[in-house]
Amino acid sequence: MELHDVWFVLIAVLWTGYFFLEGFDFGVGILTKLLARNRPEKRVLINTIGPVWDGNEVWLLTAGGATFAAFPEWYATLFSGFYLPLLVILVCLIVRGVAFEYRAKRPEENWQRNWENAIFWSSLIPAFLWGVAFGNIVHGVKIDRNLEYVGGVGDLLNPCALLGGLVTLTLFTFHGTVFTALKTVGDIRERARKLALRVGLVTAVAALVFLLWTQAHTGNGRSLVALVVAVVTLVSALVANQVGREGWAFALSGVTIVAAVAMLFLSLFPNVMPSTLNADWSLTVTNASSSPYTLKIMTWCAGIATPIILLYQGWTYWVFRKRIGTQHIAEPAH
Repeated sequence: MELHDVWFVLIAVLWTGYFFLEGFDFGVGILTKLLARNRPEKRVLINTIGPVWDGNEVWLLTAGGATFAAFPEWYATLFSGFYLPLLVILVCLIVRGVAFEYRAKRPEENWQRNWENAIFWSSLIPAFLWGVAFGNIVHGVKIDRNLEYVGGVGDLLNPCALLGGLVTLTLFTFHGTVFTALKTVGDIRERARKLALRVGLVTAVAALVFLLWTQAHTGNGRSLVALVVAVVTLVSALVANQVGREGWAFALSGVTIVAAVAMLFLSLFPNVMPSTLNADWSLTVTNASSSPYTLKIMTWCAGIATPIILLYQGWTYWVFRKRIGTQHIAEPAH
């Protein structure tokens, strides 16, 4: 296996980790409107991800940096062609971070309600747009002979990409719902389990259609295996949720995300951005990669830094592993 193949796999792992971790972050943010009935319950939801949400976003930064260094042509075409949706995602992530920090700075009802609305929308919009982006990446976009995107924003809003957006939106919401059931106690926990069933059924239908569409378009034997794993684990997560095994439900919903993202990258390889204008103009792991020397240096750096980051993030989740409920929410100090 060549180094550019190795880095394609590593970037796939980074995106998988980001969607696994930030997926339930986005889901919890969406649940502040769908599940929470009052301000204490909203505070419970926000507190379940309060210690970890910023660490989860490190995976996105690393995935973007790795793409820039390992596949500069891919990075240039992707970020210039998808400039507007990626800019919207970036703005949402900035607003979301500010909202987490500023929501409780003042006691006024309007102040807190506005920041809670910001958390909801800045979670929902990226959850949808990431699916739109990856739907376009896998199914192909208009790339010319100069390896540049020549389509418009309207070309990105095609039926397959919009379905991909619906899949990530519902899947992340389901992932966040089972995470909420795992991390909370009391009435909110029970309502989260009931909501997870409804959201999970919608997710299963949308995901099955999108993954089968992708498999028929660019799939192969390996991507078919990943597709089957994604479907089986999603159904198993629904069953585990129904019998009250929240830990298994969350683990299985996470495996569903891992398998679904793996399926997309397996169907994509050896392309990184297929061209719908001419297959010969597609970006591949070969024509989009950096020099072998650059990839070699990156491999050494990743081998040293990655275990340290994983250990630290794992320790963070262990420290904040306990369940919380409205009884753990202190009265405002204002």
